[in-house]
Formats: sequence, C-alpha cells, structure tokens
Amino acid sequence: MKQSRCVGRRGLIVAVAGALSCLMTAADAAAARPRQAAAPPPFRAMWLACIGNRDWPSRAGLGADQQRAELLGHLDTAVARRLNAVILQVRPSADSLWPSPYEPWAECLTGEQGVDPGWDPLGTAVTEAHRRGLELHAWFNPYRVANHTDLSRLADWHPARVNEGWAVRYGGKLFYNPGLPEVRRFVQDAMLDAVRRYAIDAVHWDDYFYPYPVAGQTFDDDEAYALHGGDFPDRAAWRRHNTDLLVLETCGRVKDVRKDVRFGISPFGVWRNVSTDPLGSDTASLQTYDALYADTRKWVKEGWIDYVVPQLYWHIGHSAADYAKLLPWWSQTVRGTEVSLYIGEALYKAGDPNQPSAWQDPAELSSHLTLGARYPEVGGHAFFSAKEVAADRIGAMARVVADHYRAPAGPSR
Repeated sequence: MKQSRCVGRRGLIVAVAGALSCLMTAADAAAARPRQAAAPPPFRAMWLACIGNRDWPSRAGLGADQQRAELLGHLDTAVARRLNAVILQVRPSADSLWPSPYEPWAECLTGEQGVDPGWDPLGTAVTEAHRRGLELHAWFNPYRVANHTDLSRLADWHPARVNEGWAVRYGGKLFYNPGLPEVRRFVQDAMLDAVRRYAIDAVHWDDYFYPYPVAGQTFDDDEAYALHGGDFPDRAAWRRHNTDLLVLETCGRVKDVRKDVRFGISPFGVWRNVSTDPLGSDTASLQTYDALYADTRKWVKEGWIDYVVPQLYWHIGHSAADYAKLLPWWSQTVRGTEVSLYIGEALYKAGDPNQPSAWQDPAELSSHLTLGARYPEVGGHAFFSAKEVAADRIGAMARVVADHYRAPAGPSR
C-alpha cells in the first residue's frame, strides 16, 4: 500500500512502532493492539452549486435574510433526504462566499462582484450544517475566472485584472493560467484562507483543471511554456505536470494548516480509454488525462488525495461510457490505496426529456446504488445537485431514499 505523501511522517511512525513491538512479549503486543475501528457510515452527499445561481441563491441580489433562509432550506432538504454531507461551492469563479483578502465577494450573491452581501455565507453554512449533523465540504474551482472574456467586468482589485498575463481567454471564458507558478501559488493561498478561518470538513475540487476542449480554439499558454516547459517532452506532459503540482502542493498545505481536513476531487469519470492505454476503462469517451491534463489515476495511486468522487454521469448500458463498466474500474483503481471512493451521480438527468429513456425511469439511480453495494470499495454517493434533490422531478431521489437510505446516517468519518 502506498503511503500518502500528504502525511509524510506516517512511514516513520509505522517504523518506530514496529521496532518497539519487537521489545514486547506476544501477550503485551496483543493487549496493546488497537481494536479495529468500525467502518464509517456511507457518504451521502449533494452538491450545492452557486455558479450562475444554479442552486443557490435562487437569483442574485436577494437580501441577506432571504439568502440565509434559502441556504438553510437546502441544508434541511439534505437532512430530510437522509444525507450526511453538503458540498457547497464557495469559490465559483475566482470570487468568494466569505470575506476573503485574496479575491472579491462572489457575483452570485449580489449580482455585482466585490459587493459585500451583509453576512458570511460560508461561516453560516459551516455552523448550520454541523448543527444538523451534516459535514460541510467547501467546493473550490481553482482556475475558472469568469464565464465571459471581459476583464473590465471583474471587480477593480480582482487579481486577474491587476496581474497582467495571469488570465487566458478561451472558449468565451476567462481562466487563470495553470502554467504560471505564481498563479498556482496564489490559487492555493486563496483557498487555504477558508481552511484557516472555518471548521470545514474538506477541501473539494470538481473536474475543471485545464478547460474542456473547444473545437477550433487554442489555449494560449505559449509564453508560460517557453519560460517553464523546457524540461518536458511536449506541452501535454508539461501541462499534466502543472496539474500534478497543484494537487500535490495543495494536499500538503491543507494538512499543514489542519490535519483533520480532508482533500477530495470529483473528476470527469473517464481517466483514459483502454483503446489508448491498457490500464484504461472499456469506454470510448473524452479522456481527462489527455483533454484536461489531469492524471486522476496517479493522484489516487500516489495517495495525494483523501477521497475521489468520479462523475459517473451516464446510465447503465450507455454505449460510450457504461456506468456498469466504469464503477468496477474505479473500484479496482482505489483498491489497495487509502483513498476513499464515492460515486458522483447525475440526478439532474432524471426525468429530463432531453435525456435517453433510461433517465425517464425513476429506478435508474437506485439501480446505481444497488450495483455499488456489490463493490466494497464504494463508500457512498454524491448527487448533482441540490435543486434536483429538492424538486425530484420523477421521484428518482425518493426511490433512492426508500431503497437505500431507510435510516439517517451520521457523519461519514
């Protein structure tokens, strides 16, 4: 089993313990051996998305009292659905749901980036989630700056405006440039501010590293590559290295601030296809290794993260990315590591008339959990996202609760 590089002293502790055990009698050793801890309750989570006011607040510009009431309503829904964790998006677009010294207040709150909403959403979320027995995982997006390309629309002191060359325009959006070491350090500093201030249970990232490919467009990191890419065989290898560094460095820095805070990532569900790599999955999909320059399998095998939540947003039997093939692939991937595996579920597709017939069946998602129960590595599921957890268009979430969540669950750790 690989030791986590996030906890560098673990190997030393094990070695010292082994040496001391040699001095014990067999009886002493047996008496000193700790009892095996009971398995934690399964992870039952929902994402609560703020980008574009998807889930919360329901629209920008609501008063503080109404924003707070809506937030508490989502937490109450999680309890009613017998979940035990909420993954709250606290840094949607290089802006913040707390009074950060690094980046401005989030646009989704007031409709204008940088305007104080009159309360502390993240602080309230942590306190109220814990009061209800829920974990609060703080969800950050490292590199997205804006869903437009106009720097002048950002707050006056936004780092992307005041640091020339940090932002790249691509696909109609703005991104921080992952190839610049100063950017990588800055985004870590911005996220770690929340870890220092609040009793969050985890730092959580989604699937966005380098942006998803846009046909006919090129992500312009030529200058950064010329400065920092000389030791790599090609630009793809350099970009993956940049993403690796972001993950590894954040892993260590989170533990330096608070050892009890977990670090988890929810990547796109396909690492590589077996047609590209013999270690890949039996799929024919976009590959996060090649398209987003994110070597998600490596992060698991090296123990750089505490948990992984692959977004398996396909139905059982999907022709290009079959849920029933991807779930065992991820189970095998985490086997023998100390990384917990939770499965990301596309509740938002259930009952969507634009989705295939499988998603019109209220039992589809419940079938996912039934399949997951066959694999001991699967430690739970997370549902995208809060709006659908509440509305439950065709009763798919209610079916999950009735079939699998018959009793409340305590915290998953």
